[in-house]
Amino acid sequence: QVQLVESGGGLVQAGGSLRLSCTASGRTFSRYAMGWFRQAPGKEREFVATISWSGSSTRYADSVKGRFTISRDNGKNTAYLQIDSLKPEDTAVYYCAAALSLSVILSEYDYWGQGTQVTVSS
Repeated sequence: QVQLVESGGGLVQAGGSLRLSCTASGRTFSRYAMGWFRQAPGKEREFVATISWSGSSTRYADSVKGRFTISRDNGKNTAYLQIDSLKPEDTAVYYCAAALSLSVILSEYDYWGQGTQVTVSS
């Protein structure tokens, strides 16, 4: 069982930056690939980024490549999402999730956090 808690969201102006954190409970964090997803009002939850258990492999949605960076610190049981050059269309609730293998598919993630709101003003 893995419990995930996101933090770091907030209100920021377009062009600004945020760093989201996802802290996991339990001793098995390093066994899981970690992913970030987001859900805007009235839209389906969508894939943003994922990182392998070792941190050696990452994947990004095309819409965030070059602006978002996913990373992890297994010693701190924490995954991060650095978000730069924020745009109003990045406004959403951001969720972290854990999966047994690297994946861009929502249904392959077994554990989810409660989400953190990111709001970008123009």
